[in-house]
Amino acid sequence: MRIRLDPFTLILLGAVVLASVLPAQGSIARVLGVVASAGVALLFFIHGAALSREQIRAGATHWRLHLLIASLTFVVFPLVVLPIGALAPVLIPEDLALGFLYLGVLPSAVSSSIAFTAMAKGNVPAAICSAAASNVFGMMLTPLLLVLLVSTTGDGGFDVLGALRDIVLQLLLPFAIGHLLRPKLGPWLDRHPGFSSRYDQGVILLIVYVAFSQSVVGGLWDQLPVTAILIAIALCLLLLGLVIGLAMILSRRLKLPLDDEIAAVFCGSKKSLASGLPMAKVLFAGHPGFGMIVLPIMCYNQIQIIVGAVLARRYLKHASRLRG
Repeated sequence: MRIRLDPFTLILLGAVVLASVLPAQGSIARVLGVVASAGVALLFFIHGAALSREQIRAGATHWRLHLLIASLTFVVFPLVVLPIGALAPVLIPEDLALGFLYLGVLPSAVSSSIAFTAMAKGNVPAAICSAAASNVFGMMLTPLLLVLLVSTTGDGGFDVLGALRDIVLQLLLPFAIGHLLRPKLGPWLDRHPGFSSRYDQGVILLIVYVAFSQSVVGGLWDQLPVTAILIAIALCLLLLGLVIGLAMILSRRLKLPLDDEIAAVFCGSKKSLASGLPMAKVLFAGHPGFGMIVLPIMCYNQIQIIVGAVLARRYLKHASRLRG
């Protein structure tokens, strides 16, 4: 079977290469940093305006499924990544270990969770509801859980109050204003469904270029050996496999139907790059190791897409046999 890289992932890697060869510095870096911050605020404003209340209500009655997905995303995953902190600084740099803690507390990916659930003929309305709720609540849960994990590992360099303040001002407030303006902006966004995803991708590319420029100037590639990158990829594969396995086991223990199990597996194991990078821009603003911190979510994102495509096809064949 052929495995193709997602085109956006190739562009993302191009932004990393460009930052490595031609990093933004001085006044250009400062201007791009301001533009990226404004872009993040506008991104969450657009997401607030695009989220319909029908999506929130759709599938909301599947409370056992939603509770399982939320537990996998915000309880099981953070606990699973916690031991990774013990690998630093011997096997991996401390900023890379921090990146794995951050990966663990991120909300579920909306588009890929829904797309793979639909591909496998799972419970799509429930997947929409869970993934949307995960991202809404994730704006507050992610920084709070990150504070808990960081304090557990003994890292005292994280500005808790500053991070929460920035989350409220740059993410929650624009999101709330956007949702209040949903009656005016929603119809236009519904007619142009591609606008939001293209804007997301543009902001992510800018964040990656600015972040890696800052890290490259600070000596990223001197501090990040090839062995650490290989360990990071192996850890991403291990984490994904473990959470998918737990999602399957728990779904069957709860005696959920197959279409609900499919939604639980894809929504519970996915982590959002679209929310993760903008939130990281706020949470780790000015951090010299930003490029290393976001490396796990970039690796995990591509791996979850490849594995998700294979798993969705297998579920589809299994569902066809059961229904046939």
